[in-house]
Amino acid sequence: MKRVETIGVIGGGQLGRMFALDAKRMGYYVVTLDPQEHSPCGQVADEQIVAAYDDLGAIEELGRRSDVITYEFENIDIGSVRHLESLSYRVTPASNVLHVTQDRLLEKQFARDAGLQTTDFASVRDAGDLDKAAKTIGFPAILKTVRGGYDGKGQWGADSIEEARAALEAAAGAPLIFERMASLKCEVSVIATRSSRDEIVAYPVAENTHDRGILAMTIAPARIDEAIAARAREAAATVGRGLRIVGTYCVEFFVSTAGELMLNEIAPRPHNSGHYTIDVTQCSQYEQHVRAICDLPLAPPRLLANAIMMNVLGTGTGNHLDGVADLLTDPTIVVHMYGKRHAVARRKMGHFTMLVDGPVDDAAIARAQAALAKLRWVRC
Repeated sequence: MKRVETIGVIGGGQLGRMFALDAKRMGYYVVTLDPQEHSPCGQVADEQIVAAYDDLGAIEELGRRSDVITYEFENIDIGSVRHLESLSYRVTPASNVLHVTQDRLLEKQFARDAGLQTTDFASVRDAGDLDKAAKTIGFPAILKTVRGGYDGKGQWGADSIEEARAALEAAAGAPLIFERMASLKCEVSVIATRSSRDEIVAYPVAENTHDRGILAMTIAPARIDEAIAARAREAAATVGRGLRIVGTYCVEFFVSTAGELMLNEIAPRPHNSGHYTIDVTQCSQYEQHVRAICDLPLAPPRLLANAIMMNVLGTGTGNHLDGVADLLTDPTIVVHMYGKRHAVARRKMGHFTMLVDGPVDDAAIARAQAALAKLRWVRC
Protein backbone atom coordinates (compact mmCIF):
# COMPACT_ATOMS: atom_id res chain seq x y z
CA MET A 1 0.00 0.00 0.00
CA LYS A 2 1.26 3.45 -0.92
CA ARG A 3 2.60 5.45 2.00
CA VAL A 4 0.12 8.14 3.06
CA GLU A 5 1.38 11.69 3.39
CA THR A 6 -1.69 13.70 2.35
CA ILE A 7 -5.27 12.98 3.45
CA GLY A 8 -8.23 14.39 1.53
CA VAL A 9 -11.48 15.07 3.37
CA ILE A 10 -14.83 15.50 1.62
CA GLY A 11 -16.80 17.82 3.89
CA GLY A 12 -15.70 20.80 5.95
CA GLY A 13 -17.78 20.56 9.12
CA GLN A 14 -16.84 20.08 12.75
CA LEU A 15 -16.19 16.35 12.43
CA GLY A 16 -13.69 17.09 9.68
CA ARG A 17 -12.17 19.80 11.86
CA MET A 18 -11.54 17.45 14.78
CA PHE A 19 -10.26 14.75 12.41
CA ALA A 20 -7.87 17.23 10.77
CA LEU A 21 -6.51 18.38 14.12
CA ASP A 22 -5.54 14.82 15.01
CA ALA A 23 -4.22 14.07 11.51
CA LYS A 24 -1.98 17.14 11.59
CA ARG A 25 -0.79 16.30 15.08
CA MET A 26 0.30 12.95 13.63
CA GLY A 27 2.21 14.67 10.82
CA TYR A 28 -0.19 14.40 7.88
CA TYR A 29 -0.99 17.11 5.34
CA VAL A 30 -4.76 17.67 5.08
CA VAL A 31 -6.79 18.97 2.13
CA THR A 32 -10.54 19.42 2.53
CA LEU A 33 -13.30 20.06 -0.02
CA ASP A 34 -16.39 22.01 1.00
CA PRO A 35 -18.62 24.59 -0.71
CA GLN A 36 -18.36 27.02 2.21
CA GLU A 37 -15.26 29.19 2.37
CA HIS A 38 -13.36 29.10 5.68
CA SER A 39 -15.30 26.01 6.75
CA PRO A 40 -14.64 24.62 10.25
CA CYS A 41 -12.34 21.97 8.75
CA GLY A 42 -10.85 24.41 6.26
CA GLN A 43 -9.76 26.71 9.09
CA VAL A 44 -7.37 24.06 10.42
CA ALA A 45 -6.55 22.04 7.29
CA ASP A 46 -3.52 22.87 5.16
CA GLU A 47 -5.69 23.61 2.13
CA GLN A 48 -9.37 23.88 1.22
CA ILE A 49 -10.89 23.36 -2.20
CA VAL A 50 -14.06 25.48 -2.31
CA ALA A 51 -16.50 23.51 -4.46
CA ALA A 52 -19.75 21.58 -4.40
CA TYR A 53 -19.65 17.90 -3.50
CA ASP A 54 -20.87 16.93 -6.97
CA ASP A 55 -18.31 19.06 -8.82
CA LEU A 56 -16.40 16.21 -10.46
CA GLY A 57 -13.57 18.46 -11.61
CA ALA A 58 -12.95 19.62 -8.04
CA ILE A 59 -13.38 16.07 -6.74
CA GLU A 60 -10.71 14.90 -9.18
CA GLU A 61 -8.43 17.69 -7.96
CA LEU A 62 -8.88 16.44 -4.40
CA GLY A 63 -8.00 12.95 -5.62
CA ARG A 64 -4.83 14.16 -7.34
CA ARG A 65 -3.66 15.96 -4.21
CA SER A 66 -4.40 13.08 -1.81
CA ASP A 67 -2.95 9.67 -1.03
CA VAL A 68 -6.19 8.59 0.65
CA ILE A 69 -9.59 10.26 0.77
CA THR A 70 -12.26 10.05 3.46
CA TYR A 71 -15.47 11.92 4.26
CA GLU A 72 -16.76 13.54 7.43
CA PHE A 73 -20.47 12.96 6.89
CA GLU A 74 -22.42 10.51 4.77
CA ASN A 75 -24.86 12.83 2.99
CA ILE A 76 -22.45 13.54 0.16
CA ASP A 77 -22.90 12.71 -3.51
CA ILE A 78 -22.17 8.98 -3.85
CA GLY A 79 -21.50 9.61 -7.53
CA SER A 80 -18.45 11.66 -6.57
CA VAL A 81 -17.06 8.81 -4.47
CA ARG A 82 -17.70 6.31 -7.26
CA HIS A 83 -16.01 8.68 -9.71
CA LEU A 84 -12.89 8.78 -7.55
CA GLU A 85 -12.92 4.99 -7.26
CA SER A 86 -13.28 4.64 -11.04
CA LEU A 87 -10.06 6.65 -11.39
CA SER A 88 -8.33 4.31 -8.88
CA TYR A 89 -8.13 6.88 -6.10
CA ARG A 90 -8.38 5.29 -2.67
CA VAL A 91 -11.52 6.32 -0.78
CA THR A 92 -12.43 4.88 2.58
CA PRO A 93 -14.99 3.92 3.68
CA ALA A 94 -15.81 2.79 0.14
CA SER A 95 -18.89 3.70 -1.90
CA ASN A 96 -20.56 0.35 -1.15
CA VAL A 97 -20.74 1.48 2.50
CA LEU A 98 -22.41 4.74 1.49
CA HIS A 99 -24.82 2.83 -0.75
CA VAL A 100 -26.26 1.10 2.32
CA THR A 101 -25.95 3.82 4.95
CA GLN A 102 -27.45 6.59 2.80
CA ASP A 103 -30.67 4.58 2.45
CA ARG A 104 -32.63 3.84 5.63
CA LEU A 105 -34.47 0.91 4.05
CA LEU A 106 -31.26 -0.74 2.83
CA GLU A 107 -29.69 -0.07 6.22
CA LYS A 108 -32.52 -1.74 8.14
CA GLN A 109 -32.57 -4.70 5.75
CA PHE A 110 -28.79 -5.07 6.08
CA ALA A 111 -29.19 -5.21 9.85
CA ARG A 112 -31.93 -7.85 9.62
CA ASP A 113 -29.88 -9.93 7.17
CA ALA A 114 -26.94 -9.73 9.60
CA GLY A 115 -29.11 -11.16 12.37
CA LEU A 116 -29.54 -7.88 14.24
CA GLN A 117 -32.86 -6.74 15.65
CA THR A 118 -34.57 -3.54 14.51
CA THR A 119 -37.95 -1.98 15.05
CA ASP A 120 -40.67 -3.14 12.65
CA PHE A 121 -40.57 -1.10 9.45
CA ALA A 122 -42.09 -0.77 5.99
CA SER A 123 -41.48 1.18 2.81
CA VAL A 124 -43.98 3.94 2.03
CA ARG A 125 -44.17 5.56 -1.40
CA ASP A 126 -47.85 6.36 -1.68
CA ALA A 127 -51.15 6.36 0.20
CA GLY A 128 -51.69 2.66 -0.45
CA ASP A 129 -48.34 1.75 1.13
CA LEU A 130 -49.17 4.02 4.06
CA ASP A 131 -52.52 2.37 4.75
CA LYS A 132 -50.92 -1.06 4.59
CA ALA A 133 -48.09 -0.04 6.97
CA ALA A 134 -50.56 1.48 9.40
CA LYS A 135 -52.48 -1.82 9.55
CA THR A 136 -49.51 -4.20 9.74
CA ILE A 137 -47.16 -2.14 11.95
CA GLY A 138 -49.50 0.24 13.75
CA PHE A 139 -49.05 3.28 15.94
CA PRO A 140 -47.33 5.13 17.50
CA ALA A 141 -44.97 5.39 14.55
CA ILE A 142 -42.33 7.61 13.07
CA LEU A 143 -42.02 8.34 9.37
CA LYS A 144 -38.61 9.30 7.98
CA THR A 145 -37.35 10.17 4.54
CA VAL A 146 -35.41 7.20 3.22
CA ARG A 147 -32.53 9.43 2.19
CA GLY A 148 -31.07 12.70 3.36
CA GLY A 149 -32.57 13.73 6.70
CA TYR A 150 -30.45 14.19 9.83
CA ASP A 151 -30.70 15.89 13.26
CA GLY A 152 -34.46 15.33 13.25
CA LYS A 153 -34.99 16.77 9.77
CA GLY A 154 -37.22 14.77 7.46
CA GLN A 155 -38.93 12.99 10.37
CA TRP A 156 -42.53 13.04 11.57
CA GLY A 157 -44.09 11.34 14.56
CA ALA A 158 -47.57 9.90 14.06
CA ASP A 159 -50.07 8.58 16.57
CA SER A 160 -52.85 8.11 14.03
CA ILE A 161 -53.48 7.51 10.35
CA GLU A 162 -54.42 11.18 9.98
CA GLU A 163 -51.04 12.31 11.30
CA ALA A 164 -49.30 9.75 9.11
CA ARG A 165 -51.10 11.08 6.04
CA ALA A 166 -50.03 14.60 6.96
CA ALA A 167 -46.42 13.36 7.11
CA LEU A 168 -46.77 11.74 3.69
CA GLU A 169 -48.01 15.04 2.30
CA ALA A 170 -45.21 16.99 4.00
CA ALA A 171 -42.64 14.65 2.44
CA ALA A 172 -43.75 15.94 -0.97
CA GLY A 173 -43.17 12.70 -2.83
CA ALA A 174 -39.95 11.62 -1.10
CA PRO A 175 -39.89 7.89 -0.31
CA LEU A 176 -40.43 7.19 3.40
CA ILE A 177 -39.76 4.47 5.93
CA PHE A 178 -42.56 3.77 8.42
CA GLU A 179 -41.20 2.54 11.77
CA ARG A 180 -43.01 1.37 14.84
CA MET A 181 -42.01 3.40 17.90
CA ALA A 182 -40.95 1.10 20.71
CA SER A 183 -41.20 1.78 24.43
CA LEU A 184 -37.66 2.87 25.17
CA LYS A 185 -35.49 2.77 28.24
CA CYS A 186 -32.73 4.75 26.52
CA GLU A 187 -30.77 5.28 23.31
CA VAL A 188 -27.13 4.20 23.12
CA SER A 189 -24.33 4.16 20.57
CA VAL A 190 -21.07 2.36 19.97
CA ILE A 191 -18.10 4.05 18.35
CA ALA A 192 -15.88 1.45 16.70
CA THR A 193 -12.98 1.39 14.26
CA ARG A 194 -12.10 -1.37 11.80
CA SER A 195 -8.78 -1.70 9.98
CA SER A 196 -8.11 -3.22 6.57
CA ARG A 197 -6.73 -6.25 8.45
CA ASP A 198 -10.15 -6.77 10.08
CA GLU A 199 -8.91 -5.55 13.46
CA ILE A 200 -11.81 -3.93 15.36
CA VAL A 201 -11.69 -1.82 18.50
CA ALA A 202 -14.78 -0.44 20.23
CA TYR A 203 -15.18 2.36 22.76
CA PRO A 204 -17.41 2.03 25.82
CA VAL A 205 -21.11 2.15 24.99
CA ALA A 206 -22.42 5.71 25.29
CA GLU A 207 -25.89 6.79 26.42
CA ASN A 208 -27.51 9.56 24.39
CA THR A 209 -30.29 12.06 25.05
CA HIS A 210 -31.84 13.91 22.12
CA ASP A 211 -33.77 17.16 21.90
CA ARG A 212 -36.15 17.13 18.93
CA GLY A 213 -33.82 14.89 16.94
CA ILE A 214 -30.55 16.64 17.82
CA LEU A 215 -28.11 15.03 20.23
CA ALA A 216 -28.10 17.07 23.44
CA MET A 217 -26.09 14.98 25.92
CA THR A 218 -23.88 11.89 25.89
CA ILE A 219 -22.92 9.94 28.99
CA ALA A 220 -19.96 7.57 28.86
CA PRO A 221 -20.11 4.83 29.83
CA ALA A 222 -23.83 4.23 29.41
CA ARG A 223 -25.85 3.41 32.50
CA ILE A 224 -27.02 0.03 31.19
CA ASP A 225 -26.55 -3.61 32.12
CA GLU A 226 -23.15 -4.94 31.05
CA ALA A 227 -24.79 -7.82 29.19
CA ILE A 228 -26.63 -5.32 26.97
CA ALA A 229 -23.43 -3.30 26.52
CA ALA A 230 -21.57 -6.44 25.42
CA ARG A 231 -24.30 -7.23 22.90
CA ALA A 232 -24.06 -3.69 21.53
CA ARG A 233 -20.29 -3.96 21.05
CA GLU A 234 -20.72 -7.34 19.35
CA ALA A 235 -23.40 -5.91 17.07
CA ALA A 236 -21.13 -3.00 16.15
CA ALA A 237 -18.40 -5.47 15.18
CA THR A 238 -20.92 -7.38 13.06
CA VAL A 239 -21.81 -4.15 11.24
CA GLY A 240 -18.18 -3.24 10.59
CA ARG A 241 -17.35 -6.65 9.20
CA GLY A 242 -20.59 -6.97 7.24
CA LEU A 243 -20.07 -3.65 5.46
CA ARG A 244 -16.26 -4.05 5.36
CA ILE A 245 -15.84 -0.55 6.76
CA VAL A 246 -12.28 0.71 7.05
CA GLY A 247 -12.27 3.60 9.49
CA THR A 248 -14.23 4.83 12.49
CA TYR A 249 -17.99 4.40 12.47
CA CYS A 250 -20.93 4.63 14.83
CA VAL A 251 -23.87 2.29 15.39
CA GLU A 252 -26.88 3.73 17.22
CA PHE A 253 -29.30 1.48 19.11
CA PHE A 254 -32.59 1.64 20.97
CA VAL A 255 -32.78 -0.18 24.31
CA SER A 256 -36.41 -1.07 24.99
CA THR A 257 -38.02 -1.27 28.42
CA ALA A 258 -38.10 -5.04 27.85
CA GLY A 259 -34.31 -5.14 27.42
CA GLU A 260 -34.30 -5.51 23.63
CA LEU A 261 -31.37 -4.02 21.70
CA MET A 262 -32.52 -2.68 18.33
CA LEU A 263 -30.26 -1.15 15.70
CA ASN A 264 -31.44 2.33 14.72
CA GLU A 265 -28.83 3.89 12.41
CA ILE A 266 -25.28 3.43 11.13
CA ALA A 267 -22.95 6.39 10.56
CA PRO A 268 -19.86 5.40 8.51
CA ARG A 269 -17.60 8.06 10.05
CA PRO A 270 -16.77 9.59 13.46
CA HIS A 271 -19.87 10.67 15.34
CA ASN A 272 -21.16 13.40 17.64
CA SER A 273 -21.65 10.86 20.45
CA GLY A 274 -17.93 10.04 20.32
CA HIS A 275 -16.68 13.58 20.97
CA TYR A 276 -15.97 12.59 24.58
CA THR A 277 -13.15 10.32 23.37
CA ILE A 278 -10.99 13.38 22.68
CA ASP A 279 -10.74 14.22 26.38
CA VAL A 280 -11.05 10.93 28.28
CA THR A 281 -9.23 8.33 26.17
CA GLN A 282 -5.62 8.03 25.10
CA CYS A 283 -6.66 7.66 21.45
CA SER A 284 -9.73 9.54 20.23
CA GLN A 285 -12.21 8.30 17.64
CA TYR A 286 -10.57 10.72 15.20
CA GLU A 287 -7.06 9.40 15.74
CA GLN A 288 -8.39 5.86 15.34
CA HIS A 289 -9.86 6.93 11.99
CA VAL A 290 -6.47 8.33 10.93
CA ARG A 291 -4.81 5.09 11.97
CA ALA A 292 -7.29 2.90 10.10
CA ILE A 293 -7.28 4.76 6.79
CA CYS A 294 -3.48 5.15 6.89
CA ASP A 295 -3.00 1.44 7.66
CA LEU A 296 -1.53 2.00 11.12
CA PRO A 297 -2.18 -0.24 14.15
CA LEU A 298 -5.32 0.56 16.13
CA ALA A 299 -5.18 1.36 19.85
CA PRO A 300 -7.50 -0.48 22.26
CA PRO A 301 -9.31 2.39 24.01
CA ARG A 302 -8.66 3.11 27.68
CA LEU A 303 -11.26 5.22 29.48
CA LEU A 304 -9.24 7.52 31.73
CA ALA A 305 -12.32 9.14 33.30
CA ASN A 306 -16.08 8.95 32.90
CA ALA A 307 -17.64 11.76 30.92
CA ILE A 308 -20.69 13.86 30.14
CA MET A 309 -20.67 15.60 26.75
CA MET A 310 -23.05 18.53 26.20
CA ASN A 311 -23.73 20.00 22.77
CA VAL A 312 -23.74 23.80 22.48
CA LEU A 313 -26.43 24.85 19.99
CA GLY A 314 -27.11 28.20 18.42
CA THR A 315 -30.27 30.07 19.38
CA GLY A 316 -30.56 32.72 16.67
CA THR A 317 -30.14 35.45 19.28
CA GLY A 318 -26.58 36.43 18.39
CA ASN A 319 -23.22 35.10 17.25
CA HIS A 320 -21.10 35.81 20.35
CA LEU A 321 -21.01 33.15 23.08
CA ASP A 322 -21.07 34.72 26.51
CA GLY A 323 -20.43 32.88 29.77
CA VAL A 324 -17.40 30.81 28.73
CA ALA A 325 -15.22 32.33 31.45
CA ASP A 326 -17.83 31.40 34.06
CA LEU A 327 -18.10 27.90 32.60
CA LEU A 328 -14.35 27.35 32.83
CA THR A 329 -14.24 28.05 36.55
CA ASP A 330 -15.06 24.33 36.72
CA PRO A 331 -11.68 22.58 36.19
CA THR A 332 -13.38 19.36 35.03
CA ILE A 333 -14.79 21.01 31.88
CA VAL A 334 -13.08 21.08 28.48
CA VAL A 335 -14.58 23.35 25.80
CA HIS A 336 -14.50 22.76 22.04
CA MET A 337 -15.85 25.39 19.63
CA TYR A 338 -16.17 24.78 15.91
CA GLY A 339 -15.33 28.14 14.34
CA LYS A 340 -18.78 28.71 12.85
CA ARG A 341 -19.60 32.38 12.37
CA HIS A 342 -23.38 32.30 12.58
CA ALA A 343 -25.17 30.76 15.57
CA VAL A 344 -28.48 30.12 13.86
CA ALA A 345 -31.13 28.37 15.91
CA ARG A 346 -30.29 24.73 16.73
CA ARG A 347 -27.04 24.73 14.78
CA LYS A 348 -24.23 22.75 16.43
CA MET A 349 -21.68 25.39 17.40
CA GLY A 350 -19.53 23.48 19.87
CA HIS A 351 -19.57 21.14 22.82
CA PHE A 352 -18.00 20.67 26.20
CA THR A 353 -16.96 17.56 28.04
CA MET A 354 -17.22 17.27 31.81
CA LEU A 355 -14.83 14.74 33.34
CA VAL A 356 -16.44 12.73 36.13
CA ASP A 357 -14.70 10.72 38.83
CA GLY A 358 -16.71 7.60 39.54
CA PRO A 359 -20.12 6.68 38.12
CA VAL A 360 -22.17 9.36 36.37
CA ASP A 361 -25.11 10.01 38.69
CA ASP A 362 -28.02 12.45 38.74
CA ALA A 363 -25.95 15.03 40.61
CA ALA A 364 -23.23 14.98 37.94
CA ILE A 365 -25.83 15.34 35.19
CA ALA A 366 -27.44 18.27 37.01
CA ARG A 367 -24.01 19.90 37.30
CA ALA A 368 -23.42 19.54 33.55
CA GLN A 369 -26.85 20.96 32.76
CA ALA A 370 -26.23 23.90 35.10
CA ALA A 371 -22.90 24.50 33.36
CA LEU A 372 -24.60 24.58 29.96
CA ALA A 373 -27.12 27.11 31.31
CA LYS A 374 -24.26 29.55 31.96
CA LEU A 375 -23.76 29.95 28.20
CA ARG A 376 -25.84 32.36 26.11
CA TRP A 377 -25.62 33.73 22.59
CA VAL A 378 -25.62 37.52 22.40
CA ARG A 379 -25.15 40.24 19.82
CA CYS A 380 -21.97 42.27 20.26
